[in-house]
Amino acid sequence: MRIIVYTGKGGVGKTSVAAATSVRLAQLGYKTLVMSTDPAHSLSDSFDVPLKSEPMMLADNLYGLETNVYEDLEKNWGVVREHFAEILVSQGVNGVMANESAILPGMEELFSLTRIREYRESNEFDVVIVDAAPTGETLRLLSMPQTLSWLVRLVRGIENSFVAPIVRPLVSSTPKLKKYMASERVFTEVDRMFKNLEAMQTILCDDEMTTVRLVMNAEKMAIKESKRALTYLNLYGLLVDGIVVNRLLPMEEDSGFLEGWKQVQRKYLGEIEDSFHPLPLLRAPMYGGEVVGIERLRMLSRDLFGDTDPSIRMHSERPFEMQKTENDCRIKIRLPFLEPDQLETWITGDELVIQIGSQRRMVGLPTSMMGLEPSYAEYQNEWLSICFEAPVAV
Repeated sequence: MRIIVYTGKGGVGKTSVAAATSVRLAQLGYKTLVMSTDPAHSLSDSFDVPLKSEPMMLADNLYGLETNVYEDLEKNWGVVREHFAEILVSQGVNGVMANESAILPGMEELFSLTRIREYRESNEFDVVIVDAAPTGETLRLLSMPQTLSWLVRLVRGIENSFVAPIVRPLVSSTPKLKKYMASERVFTEVDRMFKNLEAMQTILCDDEMTTVRLVMNAEKMAIKESKRALTYLNLYGLLVDGIVVNRLLPMEEDSGFLEGWKQVQRKYLGEIEDSFHPLPLLRAPMYGGEVVGIERLRMLSRDLFGDTDPSIRMHSERPFEMQKTENDCRIKIRLPFLEPDQLETWITGDELVIQIGSQRRMVGLPTSMMGLEPSYAEYQNEWLSICFEAPVAV
């Protein structure tokens, strides 16, 4: 099965692009599912058809769904949420607030993504297109199992070896303490949740099966958010195989008062090409009306893909890698034909700027590397390696 995840800043048209991709794939004969995991669903609006939380046929070979946040949350976290909510209520927290506080931020979108595992195991579809939450920030939550599963195992080990023999008899004779001791059912649910998330992480980090495509407009804020998203997606092992630049004005026509916007887009298209190279760029025009319904989506798919197959992996190499050692952090970027004596690097805000002659590349830095400074660079076998160290206190 092939999985393509679309993400981008809110309002850039990622839902339309995801829907258009699914229409094209169905037309090519793939049994295709397009699913929205964004809590603010708009996939129904794109197809102009109300969707449910289970696959619904939209056309030949084409199915769609919008995940139900409450169903997925209850299925994956209901027992655990109930336990934590009881503890919060016992401390005087309002019942509704206690239920909400027992949900970690981002869990709604995260649990919606576990649907992908179900369809992967069922082999019901050839391709699954995911319209993800804005910026893909929820994807990095897939790193949670690596840390939290270790913590759960530690807690369970402590409980089984020390706490249970001593505390459980006390709890059984002291009802007030009972609410603070998690039941075996809670631990079982937590274990099951982490197994699901670990399986999801494996699926999403499988380059042969899954790739991510970033959708943006040729505007400053959308580009900056996409740079950050690319950084985190690479950091957590997901492969980005393409960039979609949406809503481009026709450059060859005189657009009157839109000429200013055309100049802005022309400027930022150059920045996109420099910053996201060597990822391939797909371009879609600004239309004179809404892209709603299958026929309009088919038109968008033709402008994006032409006669090509959207399921083909467009790029197989990561544009950069991040490594952390005991002594420093490094960013490795593949830059063929680099002349080292033309290289300059510096930090501006939350971005690393790489200047090579007249070409400039800007890489968003993860939070863990902000505050570090580039100390030296090495160039070997077409890869530029930039070392970061903490600034020396004076």
